[in-house]
Amino acid sequence: MTARWPAFAPALDRATHHARAWLTSLADRPVHPRADADSLEALLGGPLPEGPTAPEVVVDELAERIEPGLMGMPSGRFFGWVIGGTHPAALAADWLTSAWDQNTAMRYSTPGVAAVEAVAGAWALDLLGLPPDADVGFVTGATMANFTGLAAARHQVLADVGWDVESAGLAGAPRVRVLVGAERHETVDLALRYLGLGTPTAVAADDQGRLVVGELARALEKGSGPTIVCLQAGNLHSGASDPLADAIDVAHAHGAWVHVDGAFGLWAAASPRLRALVAGHERADSWATDAHKTLNVPYDCGLAIVARPESLRRAFGMHADYFSTFQGAGDPLEKVPELSRRARGVPVWAVLRSLGRSGVADLVDAMVANARAVADGIAAIDGAEIVNDVVYTQVCVAFGSDDRTREVTARVLADGVTWMSGSRWRGRDVLRVSVSNWSTDARDVALSVDAVRRASTD
Repeated sequence: MTARWPAFAPALDRATHHARAWLTSLADRPVHPRADADSLEALLGGPLPEGPTAPEVVVDELAERIEPGLMGMPSGRFFGWVIGGTHPAALAADWLTSAWDQNTAMRYSTPGVAAVEAVAGAWALDLLGLPPDADVGFVTGATMANFTGLAAARHQVLADVGWDVESAGLAGAPRVRVLVGAERHETVDLALRYLGLGTPTAVAADDQGRLVVGELARALEKGSGPTIVCLQAGNLHSGASDPLADAIDVAHAHGAWVHVDGAFGLWAAASPRLRALVAGHERADSWATDAHKTLNVPYDCGLAIVARPESLRRAFGMHADYFSTFQGAGDPLEKVPELSRRARGVPVWAVLRSLGRSGVADLVDAMVANARAVADGIAAIDGAEIVNDVVYTQVCVAFGSDDRTREVTARVLADGVTWMSGSRWRGRDVLRVSVSNWSTDARDVALSVDAVRRASTD
């Protein structure tokens, strides 16, 4: 076996060289890509080669040809969408995950990575203040974490009225009603569509996108039967969270399962300074969050957390004869939609082990402090208006008319110093800033604010 190692060495050496060059470049390179997908497709494509090419040559070609089309997402000046960077411990652990190449389905066959994921899940529950006996599944991201939690919810609310959805399907089943905040993330609707539950009923939200509890109570009183309530920790535009404690109490009083979409906002629970933003979150029944956002592990990694393991395992558990010798209760395959998958929990373990409890709190606190610094800097620019209460990591800015806001946004993106995504919120076009990177510092904030100032100056 050792004789095979030399086959890997040249390609890995080149990959390490290109990775170092990329990471080093992030401090000063323009954040935006310098080439479009069409031109890069032509550069990377053409007829499939007739014969082999040395792996190290392939690595060089890939790195050199794709480089102009790379977005500086790991840069401290990238504030688009809600996309984190990559913590050094998580990146190195992810490299090892690829090298180990473990299919993380069963504890018996891959005990090393299964154990790592079990510990990472337990640490995450502890940090987030969630029930220690909850199940944690490592999925691709918040979309599939929502899907997973809502699948467990679908199982349980139908089982409570005597319907076995796993064996009987949805045809003829009692209708499951789903109530959501008017400003939930669209991936909640997508997950419900995947699950055959249709379009949810929207409940009014306030001026920061928080669900109005009184309206939730009225909506619950209008119907009966199997019910799921989806709440939100971290609004995409304002960063605000629904009033979770009161909403959960109301929902549970009506017998509903409560699912919390906390893609990035759930991590407020890891900070003593910010925990009040999500007070009461631990009383929900399931939660979804991303590790590749606030926790800064590489793509793709989300956490699906369910307080009732039996509901999750009934929804996703499977048995195959060729597993019979190896399969056990609580195997990873019972907690996620996939059977074959990489060991996504390994980089989660690494970043939690590296940061510790205080380091995770400092990570989240620093993101919030940087968001406030960005907001303060932009607020001092003539014509700029911060349109949300900056309580977490999100900042939305308007520059008078929608046309003017779009113009400033386009100039910011063309400038390349920073990336801030345009959006539309509460009837207005906005420039949206999402601070999600562990490496963002005061220099990044100052350079980014200056870029906005230049873009807004005629």
